[in-house]
Amino acid sequence: MHAKLFCCALISLLVISADGRTEQQAPQTIESADLVLVGGTIVDGTGSKQYVGDVAILGDRIVGIGVIEIENVKERIDCTGMVVSPGFIDLHNHSDAPILAPKTRSAENYLMQGCTTIVTGNCGGGDGEVALYYENIDREGAGVNVAHLLPQGELRGWVIGLAMREPTADELIEMRHKAKGAMLDGAWGMSTGLQYVPSAYAKLDELASIAEVIAEHGGIYASHIRDEGDNLLESVEEAIEIGRRSGAHVHVPQFKASKRRNWGRVRAAAKRIEAARDEGLAVTADQYPYNASSTSIRAMLLSDEEREGGEEAMIARLSSEEHGPRMRRLVEENLEARGPIMVASLKEHPTWVGKLLTEIAEQEQRALIDVAMEVLLTGGAAGVSFSMDEQDVRFVMTLPYVATASDGSSKIDNGTKPHPRSFGTFPRKVGHYSLREQIVPLETAIYSSTGLPAEILGMEDRGVLRTGMVADIFVFDPEALIDTATFQAPYGKPKGIERVIVNGQSVVVDGEFSGELAGRALRKPRSN
Repeated sequence: MHAKLFCCALISLLVISADGRTEQQAPQTIESADLVLVGGTIVDGTGSKQYVGDVAILGDRIVGIGVIEIENVKERIDCTGMVVSPGFIDLHNHSDAPILAPKTRSAENYLMQGCTTIVTGNCGGGDGEVALYYENIDREGAGVNVAHLLPQGELRGWVIGLAMREPTADELIEMRHKAKGAMLDGAWGMSTGLQYVPSAYAKLDELASIAEVIAEHGGIYASHIRDEGDNLLESVEEAIEIGRRSGAHVHVPQFKASKRRNWGRVRAAAKRIEAARDEGLAVTADQYPYNASSTSIRAMLLSDEEREGGEEAMIARLSSEEHGPRMRRLVEENLEARGPIMVASLKEHPTWVGKLLTEIAEQEQRALIDVAMEVLLTGGAAGVSFSMDEQDVRFVMTLPYVATASDGSSKIDNGTKPHPRSFGTFPRKVGHYSLREQIVPLETAIYSSTGLPAEILGMEDRGVLRTGMVADIFVFDPEALIDTATFQAPYGKPKGIERVIVNGQSVVVDGEFSGELAGRALRKPRSN
């Protein structure tokens, strides 16, 4: 029997309480632990003040935190000067396919941000077969934990197809039935992508009816709203009304105001959300900490109506004498309103990747509209749109109901120039905006990435450092933590990453990924 180990420095006996007083903390006695993180600065994910203490792990659980006496311990890690926080939870992720692919199932780019759980099925797209999706993750393994939402666009596509019309009574019943099945299979809610086909063709009554089923099973309604620009306020109101009618917790991802003429309007949208919260409705949001967005260039420049029927129908309209001139004028208007657009990927023109449409037009001595039309006609190009106000970004991250989320996916360098959010979101929020710019306190930045997303999902065993919780933990150097990914070099790894623990297993040690797939499929427990 080993002598008892006092793993925590004397300073940790004095714990700062929420009201600023110091309190004597009684030592916890633990018989054994696999790993003890010793003397780190604990930011526990609740928003409470940081303190110095130890974290003990046995198997996949936290068995002690604070001042600890341990009979037997296999490994002790000195975390003096380091921050110990819960692993980050990315509420808005698009790794549905990548997390199943051999080269990207490790989600290394998220582990290297301290992210231990991702939520897939967002924006109405992704795998609608929830049970099968989880089974595939369990069978093949994943680097991070994966929680899934039922994608409403996929659901509508099954039942109605790509037609822009309301469902029949029988079709609505079928969608409600499938939604119930998805929730029983462990989905955490339903997402919509009301800027995308076919999700966009669903109207308020249809969405509220399906969301009612989601609410009955304790799920969230996560809505990529119809418009984040000119009709931002109306779109937020629609999401709130769906929550009011259905009883579902409404979550608004990527909360922002797009297009220069709408800068500042996000403050009015926030007031609408706050009024709904005062009314007693559950309404939250998330953001990525960048002033540029990313999606398909077609979604940027063409309306839902113009994309009806899928790619072939859209291209036929763009090329026709009847509709082509009108659509060309609309594209010109959107180019002017949105601002600079960078090509992130385009197989047909690899030399255009990483360049602004305006740069391509200048280099090739062509009209900007001609370049844009060629992009729309030649393939599913992804783009980065610099259409947001930095002051809006900073304002949104101060809102207490706004979580941090990436809107990215598991990626490796394939020669394209994706948005850097897939590699830098969380270190940028914590390292740049909190520790350096001091826009929000460290405790708030951590809460927005851990405890708050867990609360939004109703996830009760992760997101907070507490005895009995799953050991998903991030250890970082607060002096060094920062993102390095940029729009021209988007694959840069963050700095200051020391250790990442997933389900009790150290998968990043001294800033290096072990290659171990310690993640799990996380099924939502069935509500009573």
